[in-house]
Amino acid sequence: MLEYNLPRYLPSAEELPDSDETPVDNELQELIPGLLKAILLILWSERMDWLFGIDMGIYYHPDKPPIVPDGFLSLGVERFYDEELRPSYVLWDENVVPIFVLEVVSQNYRKEYTTKLDEYEALGVLYYVIYSSRRRRKPHLEVHKLVNGKYQLQEGNPVWLPEIGLGIGCERGNYCGVTREWMYWYDEQGQRYLTPAEQVKQETLRAQQETQRAQQEAQRAQQEAQRAQQAELRVQQLTEQLRALGIDPDNLD
Repeated sequence: MLEYNLPRYLPSAEELPDSDETPVDNELQELIPGLLKAILLILWSERMDWLFGIDMGIYYHPDKPPIVPDGFLSLGVERFYDEELRPSYVLWDENVVPIFVLEVVSQNYRKEYTTKLDEYEALGVLYYVIYSSRRRRKPHLEVHKLVNGKYQLQEGNPVWLPEIGLGIGCERGNYCGVTREWMYWYDEQGQRYLTPAEQVKQETLRAQQETQRAQQEAQRAQQEAQRAQQAELRVQQLTEQLRALGIDPDNLD
């Protein structure tokens, strides 16, 4: 946890600027963390102890500008504390340092591998994740874990994050109509979780299959009923034929 040396009287989130007014310089800086949050909203729909902020300021001192990652995850905090939601993330109010921070590298390098890495390390963020699809000789995804106060690069794609209970990785897929490499959450076996659109498609397909099965069952039941009706009609015909021959079908041994 960050060691604070703060003034006695501290402003609330509502009194602090909710943005550094710096626009994102690449749409991916919104879409990539947005996809991760959208998947969490499905996975953790019943949980109320987490927050995934996108382009939200993290205040660690009232007299210093906030750190504004592209995305961050905090666990053990209130999912919502009023209907206005959070304008920013204020550490002296939340008392929880984000466990996961994401930076998406764009055309304009923003010190993701230097200054920001040092800032998140000093803040005590357990996982600092950097994604850059423009890298050619190095992996697009870097996951740094805080070990004894220093970040250590983790190997693999995806990388399992046991303290979160999820894996993080990247692979090609489609989101918002764009086919490219995206970041996703994964389970412990390395299977990625579905996007909302994929989940809707899967549920729609399952519903169609269930409807088809029900229709087939109904068709089979109808066929059985028709066969039973035909058998009953045949029995009636045979009974009438026997009686026409002077044979009582009820006294046959």
